[in-house]
Amino acid sequence: MKSILNKIIQENKQLEQDEAEAAQREIDSPTTCDSRRNFLKRTALGGMTLTGLMSLPIEDTVAQTTSKVQRTSYPSDLKITDMRCVTIDNGTSFTNARNVIIRIDTNQGIYGLGEVRDGADKRYALFLKSRILGKNPCNVEMIFKIIKQHGGHGRKGGGVSAVEMAMWDLLGKAYNVPTWQLLGGRYRDKIRLYAYVPAHNSAEIDIEKFKSDCKVRMEDQGFTWMKMHPGVHAYYKVPGAIVNSKYVIGFNEPNLDDYLSYQNTRHGLSAIQITDKGLDILSKYVGTIRDVIGYDIPLSGDHFGHFDLNNCIRVANALEKYRLASMEDFVPWDCTEQLKIITDSINSPTITGEDIYLKEAFKKLCDVHAVDIVHPDMGTSGGILETKKIGDYAEEHDMGMKMHFAGTPVSFMANVHCAAATQNVLALEVPNQVVDNPWWPKLVNMVGKQPLYTKGFANVPLDAPGLGVELNEDEIKKHLHAEDKSYFVPTPEWNEKRSHDRLWS
Repeated sequence: MKSILNKIIQENKQLEQDEAEAAQREIDSPTTCDSRRNFLKRTALGGMTLTGLMSLPIEDTVAQTTSKVQRTSYPSDLKITDMRCVTIDNGTSFTNARNVIIRIDTNQGIYGLGEVRDGADKRYALFLKSRILGKNPCNVEMIFKIIKQHGGHGRKGGGVSAVEMAMWDLLGKAYNVPTWQLLGGRYRDKIRLYAYVPAHNSAEIDIEKFKSDCKVRMEDQGFTWMKMHPGVHAYYKVPGAIVNSKYVIGFNEPNLDDYLSYQNTRHGLSAIQITDKGLDILSKYVGTIRDVIGYDIPLSGDHFGHFDLNNCIRVANALEKYRLASMEDFVPWDCTEQLKIITDSINSPTITGEDIYLKEAFKKLCDVHAVDIVHPDMGTSGGILETKKIGDYAEEHDMGMKMHFAGTPVSFMANVHCAAATQNVLALEVPNQVVDNPWWPKLVNMVGKQPLYTKGFANVPLDAPGLGVELNEDEIKKHLHAEDKSYFVPTPEWNEKRSHDRLWS
């Protein structure tokens, strides 16, 4: 009897060894797809084959199958214990050129990363710490409803949006799934990116250099959608091109801190007008750009200038022959009636939204079709789920969504997950400080094998939990903002809640 048992054991061992070797050969084969490879790794169960597993008692089966389950995360018992942040200089010359990354810690050792809108104050996020301490981050929507009253349009939405992003990162890590999976699954594995044409600051373009720079953008870097700034900077110095420019405060010397300056004047109040001469210069300027990049690539335009809707219509009509993919923020986003008039009067697509907080304002734009495309910035709009809701609402009105972005790889990946899970996304922005700074992608380490983006398309993490990135501490410390060199220091001063937040009685 003993010899028979030994024989059976030896035969089972040989069978297990044969199965393990066969599985390993299939795992190592370059022809094996990722999903099959992951299945084989999971079914190996740390060295136990399926055949061997079937012969075990139920107690041993349970013990074996749970031996490699991550025990540091019990989602139902997760609690937020801390919020800290780090401020990075984003490599531009803009006022308040900073990006704030927040880290939300929990009682189980896992943490979530989020990011405040570019150029915003870290205190927009830190103020919310007292509102979320002790909460379970898996209750993303409830936490969002608790804090959303403390956000607002523009940079004021940055804190709420950052916390919301971090909640989704935490939730994905707790359940060991990518964020896009928690949003209902993905429509695509790659996200089309749009980049700016190389720097051009006046109507006098060095054609040969511009051609060379555009070749790098399109062929070397692989971008298939381009954007330009055909604003008044291209022709305002030409005598007779603009009416009233000499009498507008700060027109020639931008000053965002001067409340009455051109930069802070709503478009319809500047009294600036564009002459036929100015339109002719602008048309030739855009035509030069279009000739260089060709018509196979969509070309969008932004920052046309602060002038009223009549001048907006004149500019749009002058540029119509160049078939722009979108004409952005002709007037402020809250001028719904004016945007509607412009959209109905021109033949090029209109777009707005990067400064809008929450979906309600987007709904007003969509309901009357005030623009053709919505353009939220996740750092302002309210975060990942709110941005998806904005896209879904626009889709119900047969409108597309482009996504504005100017941050670090943390918010970039938050955008990627949202774009993967939202059907009507056209493209995601990557500004010059992203594509022209070799250190930018080094700020994080990808949890999966794919890089952040490849040849003009962002890669959607297929297996990595949460947002799929971890911070590269050494690289981040090289780019700390000059005014704040701290790195995730404790923030106990923000622990105490000092007001009653309820909005009704």
